[in-house]
Amino acid sequence: MAMARASSGPAYPERFYAASSYAGFGGSPKGVNSRFSNDVALLLYALHQQATVGPCKVPKPRGWSPVEQSKWTSWHGLGNMDSAEAMRLFVKILEEEEPSWYSKASDHIADPVVDVEANHTYKRESVIENGEHAAQEKLISSEIEIIDKTQDKDVISEGPSPIAVYDQWVAPPIQGACPRARYEHGAAVIRDKMFVYGGNHNGRYLNDLHALDLRSWTWSKVDAKFKEDAAESIGSFAPCSGHSLIAWNNKLLSVAGHTKRSSESMTVREFDPQTCTWSILKTYGKPPVSRGCHSVTLVGNTLVIFGGQDTKRSFLNDLHILDLETMTWDEFDAAGNPPSPRSGHSAAVHAERYLLIFGGGSHATFFNDLHVLDIQTMEWSKPTQQGDIPSSRAGHAGVTVGENWFIVGGGDNNNGVFETIVLNMSTLVWSVVATVQGRVPLATEGLSLVVSSYNGEDVLVSFGGYNGHYNSEVNVLKPSQRSILPSKMDESTLPGSTSAVHNIAHATRDAESKTETVLVERIRETAAGNTLDPVKTKFQERFEPLLTTLKAEKEGIEYLLNEEKALTLRLEQELSEAEARNVDLHKEVQSLRSQLAAEQSRSFKLEVDVAEMRQKQQMMEALQKELELLQRQKAASEQAILSASQRQSSGGVWSWLAGTPPPPGMKENNA
Repeated sequence: MAMARASSGPAYPERFYAASSYAGFGGSPKGVNSRFSNDVALLLYALHQQATVGPCKVPKPRGWSPVEQSKWTSWHGLGNMDSAEAMRLFVKILEEEEPSWYSKASDHIADPVVDVEANHTYKRESVIENGEHAAQEKLISSEIEIIDKTQDKDVISEGPSPIAVYDQWVAPPIQGACPRARYEHGAAVIRDKMFVYGGNHNGRYLNDLHALDLRSWTWSKVDAKFKEDAAESIGSFAPCSGHSLIAWNNKLLSVAGHTKRSSESMTVREFDPQTCTWSILKTYGKPPVSRGCHSVTLVGNTLVIFGGQDTKRSFLNDLHILDLETMTWDEFDAAGNPPSPRSGHSAAVHAERYLLIFGGGSHATFFNDLHVLDIQTMEWSKPTQQGDIPSSRAGHAGVTVGENWFIVGGGDNNNGVFETIVLNMSTLVWSVVATVQGRVPLATEGLSLVVSSYNGEDVLVSFGGYNGHYNSEVNVLKPSQRSILPSKMDESTLPGSTSAVHNIAHATRDAESKTETVLVERIRETAAGNTLDPVKTKFQERFEPLLTTLKAEKEGIEYLLNEEKALTLRLEQELSEAEARNVDLHKEVQSLRSQLAAEQSRSFKLEVDVAEMRQKQQMMEALQKELELLQRQKAASEQAILSASQRQSSGGVWSWLAGTPPPPGMKENNA
């Protein structure tokens, strides 16, 4: 029968830390294995790993050891269970085993150590790659086995923690010579050290390199030198600001930046902490133009560069990718509407596929928009933001912890930003984590922000900035589980290119989030089954139908997606055919119009000819009438003459007969 939950004690996550320490994960003298049975120890181990480290990312043990196989399978079987759920189940199991555990615990229970395992200890070393947090597990061998029920030996302790509060910026006790105050510098973390390079102080560009030990909070200056075979070292390593500093393969990459010596193309410099040597990386392809205040995001083995301001102070919104394996540049013209030209923005990558761009500025304009680039399809989208929408800003800094993107600082021409905000990149919901007051370095522009691990927990570390005066302070914030838990708000506003992926993820999470008792029983059966058969556990057998169902749903979604793609392709083909027919019809219409114009011209000529013929006809009719008139006049004249002749001849004969002499004219005529 399940035991009742203890009603007293601290809230989460402190309650989990107290339970973890009591169970032996915090170095208790009794140890984990001497207090619980094997199946309970396996169960607590898996939940502790899930709560402190996250989902199992380490490879499956190769050796045929039932203990190692059982431990790995127990942890791996928890899948993507979130940290808060694992903490809650850990405490529930402990309360079922020992209901009065808290009253037996010490009055002072220190924060948990990084990791303690029954057989192996995984020390999480956080590496910051352009603000992207990538946890790497370092396997530390131990000689302890669950079956032997001996005490843990490898415990990593970092002493009393100067960072005891959550969701509040604090100033750690800094030692050593602090670097010169600056802004627009670069910062990155390698092996628990934050490196700070370059920057701007009073308009003067810097090229010094400093390291801050994130365990002892001690500054030290790095005496870097130039590689001997770098012929152009002096010009290439000129002081710079507005560059990006990326940690990659335990080395630092400084990408572009503003310098006093202008360069036409972007330069990539590399610093090796082992040899303290700078060198120039040789790249191939067409490099981007030189710029500063751009964003550089590490995605796998590639660098994604967006925007910035070139040497002519023109703002950019071009997109370039540098393959770090082949050192080859590529420029991409992504589909959709890209962000407007800007600089001083921030960028992050989610799920190794989606590039997010937030804020920035251009001349007197400041932005608070959010753009998403699907790196697989190379398509831009502008999703709808939810929650506490941040104000417009530029010169801010950002880092990611899991699927949460923390943004600090920045501002516009009038005010700095006092809120530290976080964006859940799965739900695109903003929330406020902390707020500062007054003229503090956290409300400045050009500050740097990195994420590291301190006493087994993620912490944000800021340095420098400018808010009317230059700063060199270090501030630290430890995010609580409340600030990094996924939001439960509706995700219908996610971009269309990502909705299918998130729907599948939510379907998986919904199917896995059964009732608390059922989940605990399944984990118990997993732990018990692991000790008997490490190859095929009861956990896997019980979840096989669920996984089969999820796979079938995923295949169904993929099938529908393929059908939509095929339909889209057919519609595009039909549209292309319709456009081709439209072009042909347009050509025919143009031809008919030409023929009609020719016919109209010929008709006009015919009308002119007809008019001329009518005029000629009228002239002919007039001439005909005149001719008839003349003919009648001629006939009349001839008739008159004939009549006159007849009268004359008749008068002459009779006169002759009568003896009358003819007229004088007649006589003359006769003569």
